[in-house]
Amino acid sequence: MQITSVNVRKIEKEGSRMKGIASVLLDDSFAVHDIRIIEGDNGLFIAMPSRKTASGDYRDIAHPINPDVRKMFEEKIIEEFNKIETENTEE
Repeated sequence: MQITSVNVRKIEKEGSRMKGIASVLLDDSFAVHDIRIIEGDNGLFIAMPSRKTASGDYRDIAHPINPDVRKMFEEKIIEEFNKIETENTEE
């Protein structure tokens, strides 16, 4: 499995830890939307798309099964986010 496309939309909301939303295309055939890019205490990380359950908890809708795939998602998404950040500061 390979990530063949990453689309990031930067979000600029005062005081929000959420910095962007990403969509990922896998093998040019399967898309995962609404991956959140969040500023944590130790830098950026991703949160997979989720929905609120009847009990008020949140449950991921789609997520990597193993740490290597999560790392692949996180690296590609944050790399694309950083490209956008760099482009915006150069303008």
